[in-house]
Amino acid sequence: MAASLVGKKIVFVTGNAKKLEEVIQILGDKFPCTLVAQKIDLPEYQGEPDEISIQKCQEAARQVGSIWTRQCGFTEPHYVPAGLYQLLAGFEDKSAYALCTFALSTGDPSQPVLLFRGKTPGQIVMPRGSRDFGWDPCFQPDGYEQTYAEMPKAEKNTISHRFRALFKLQEYFGVTDGAGDH
Repeated sequence: MAASLVGKKIVFVTGNAKKLEEVIQILGDKFPCTLVAQKIDLPEYQGEPDEISIQKCQEAARQVGSIWTRQCGFTEPHYVPAGLYQLLAGFEDKSAYALCTFALSTGDPSQPVLLFRGKTPGQIVMPRGSRDFGWDPCFQPDGYEQTYAEMPKAEKNTISHRFRALFKLQEYFGVTDGAGDH
């Protein structure tokens, strides 16, 4: 499938300009496809993250063709960011992991949807840092003293769950040299 997509436009399903900016920064200029963001209203599927990713990608591909979707993190507004910490107030163990799954389809229903997963272990902490990017203020990756929101973007973009998933996508396309350079 990778060869059939090289040089083509891939629709990245998101209505979030910050996510698009972060993805473009992480992929760098060596990524062999052109990303075009498009907001598509998709059903809220239930199930395991992989199942949800595949269903959303298939539906989006049915609507627009070659598609790339992502499924990661919490989406409910009351969880972000202080609500997520408060949700765990009664628990001593606040360990967590951030999971991002990118799903890729050629738009051909006979072809399988490919999944690229990234996972970063960490802790849910009292929110710290800028509150302009989802639950970043309350997720502190293991081995770091800062939350995602407190980190410089360049640092976050080399350790995040999104980076790890995108790195696997780059490996699939054979463009990991200079990954993240932009």
